[in-house]
Amino acid sequence: MDLTYWLPIIWAVILVAAISIYVILDGFDLGIGMLFALERDPVRRNVMVSTIAPVWDGNETWMVLGGAVLYGVFPGAYGTLLPAFYLPIILMLLALIFRGVAFEFRVMTHGTGREKLWDVGFMAGSGIAAFCQGAILGGVVQGVKVVDGAFAGSALDWLTPFSILCGLAVMCGYALLGATWLIWRTTGALEASCRRWASKLAIGLFVGIVAVSLWTPLLHAPYLRRWTDWPNIVFVLPVPVLVAVLGVLFVRGLRHEHSKGPFLCALGWFFLCLSGLGITVWPYIVPPGLTLWDVSAPPSSQLFQLVGTVILLPIILTYTIYSYRVFRGKVTETDGYH
Repeated sequence: MDLTYWLPIIWAVILVAAISIYVILDGFDLGIGMLFALERDPVRRNVMVSTIAPVWDGNETWMVLGGAVLYGVFPGAYGTLLPAFYLPIILMLLALIFRGVAFEFRVMTHGTGREKLWDVGFMAGSGIAAFCQGAILGGVVQGVKVVDGAFAGSALDWLTPFSILCGLAVMCGYALLGATWLIWRTTGALEASCRRWASKLAIGLFVGIVAVSLWTPLLHAPYLRRWTDWPNIVFVLPVPVLVAVLGVLFVRGLRHEHSKGPFLCALGWFFLCLSGLGITVWPYIVPPGLTLWDVSAPPSSQLFQLVGTVILLPIILTYTIYSYRVFRGKVTETDGYH
């Protein structure tokens, strides 16, 4: 077994898995924060928060894991991407911090008249963090200017129409995840409102998926060949087909008032989108020039870190699954976590 070849691939799978789980878990609670803009009733807002209060901070564990993998296993990518995205990364982290503070302080200030201020902070922090994550993803996909293995661009190279489109698409997608999560976890008028929001947000996300999918292959010639050359097209064709199939199932789930179906379809859309982007940029981790093997740490370092990850990853998965199992079920106005 050639460790120099296979270890970066194994770590790439772990990195993608960590990012995917983060998007799935933290996506819907960021979406719930943005949905505060649509739901003005304070009692229903409390119900929305109660559905995520026991688990929201644990969701961000996966972002930490992804960052640790990038830093420890792909230091060349970390050293190149971080200066390229200093501004959106700092803005995202500040938004997440302020959002966390607002999440707790809105409860502590209940009845003092300052709860609405923290609601605005929770909503703004969620929206800014979601946009920055999409913009960073779009900036990575569109490519980073590299000279001699180091970032050689400017601080605003990431800010382009394509990255803005990706940021808005992620905001819409997270809001859809939040709405479908609330369909699953709430009842009554709030659930009915979420079904209406979900139907509109799904249209927005679908438009964003189509726009990004058509734009991405035009960014670099290898991207276009990956989706149009034979026999590549045979392997990538299932992605758009499954997106359409999930759209049909999503509409049926809303019409027949299914609880879990719309949320699972929304998760499926995110999984397919991440799969499509992975297919497009492979094997580059810093498009369009640096591959996994160009920026990876020595095999000995990768093996050392892999031992710790193999031990810790099942533990993280176990407590994540356990926490969601403990706090499963519908949440009503009489329930509360705090």
